[in-house]
Amino acid sequence: MTKPRLRIGLIGTGFMGKAHVFGFTSAPRVFELPYDLELHTVADITPEAAERARVTLGFAHGTARWQDIVENPEIDLVSITAPNALHKEMSLAAIAAGKHVYCEKPLAPLAQDALEMTLAAEAKGVKTQVGFNYLCNPMLQTAREMIVAGELGEIRGYRGLHAEDYMADPAGPWGFRHDPAGGGALADIGSHALATAEFLCGPITRVMGDCVTMIAERPDGKGGRKKVEVDDLGRAFLRFASGATGSIEGNWIATGRKMQHDFEVYGTKGALAFSQEHFNVLHYFNAADAKGRQGFRRIEAGPDHAPYGLFCVAAGHQIGFNDLKAIEVAGYVNAIAGAPEPFNFRKGLRIQTLVETIQTSSREGRWLEVK
Repeated sequence: MTKPRLRIGLIGTGFMGKAHVFGFTSAPRVFELPYDLELHTVADITPEAAERARVTLGFAHGTARWQDIVENPEIDLVSITAPNALHKEMSLAAIAAGKHVYCEKPLAPLAQDALEMTLAAEAKGVKTQVGFNYLCNPMLQTAREMIVAGELGEIRGYRGLHAEDYMADPAGPWGFRHDPAGGGALADIGSHALATAEFLCGPITRVMGDCVTMIAERPDGKGGRKKVEVDDLGRAFLRFASGATGSIEGNWIATGRKMQHDFEVYGTKGALAFSQEHFNVLHYFNAADAKGRQGFRRIEAGPDHAPYGLFCVAAGHQIGFNDLKAIEVAGYVNAIAGAPEPFNFRKGLRIQTLVETIQTSSREGRWLEVK
């Protein structure tokens, strides 16, 4: 039986643009999806770049105008991986055209912008997805199941960290991530730490932030220097609705770190520890173990941790970053067919609200309630 087609337009062909394509091409080969996915049109900044991307990534068409994707009635889904400050304009245009929108995080520069995007999508009835694919890791799902089942007892404490070093060099140029309209380490990667904290431990109700700029200016690419007004690292103390306390950090000047998306959860009966740098392993401490036999033990990812088994039939062989994107795409495509949206614009709005509350708390030097 022939499936209906879902025709995709991609805006942006950098790191995340390619990751989206990997997701769109891998997901149909791993999962039984309700649609056949078609790479219809890709947009890049020049006709030459668009043509290269079309050939390299396997799209039928290329364009230097992202508006061509929005205006094309043949396209059903718009995938946005452009710079953060452009997300709002592109998303609202796609929503107005009745297209489903898959947008990389952060959803928008401001929570007010994210709210406008969310309300527009909900009013139009289109399906949305924000790119938080680390949550698709079977090990994170396992951690959540253990917490919900009470295997750790009452959760007392949480520590989350997302640290990388791609901005550690002060000679690195000023780029779109340094734009006050949507930049900064807390928004860029601390958002992942916040999403993971709420995924595991539930709603955050109060925050105390500390956002710091360590590199005051950077080369502007024109022979001059440009002031940096966003944070190089952002930290926050947290209070959860459950009564647990915790902290998170987003840090893009962490020398030597490439992908340290880590968390630790402490309960009355046990604890969990995880690092994205070895993300096929979850460490579990059981306080009920006999004295002299206690310690963190490894839980190795394997076919018992769905959907790992769809990628590999053997435990310990490991899945990778692009596999997480395929899982994310599969969840989103199923949502377009009627299933619940895994991480829609409203959830993206929630993360942006947390980010802004932490930033405001840092400026004001006090604890703030999360709206």
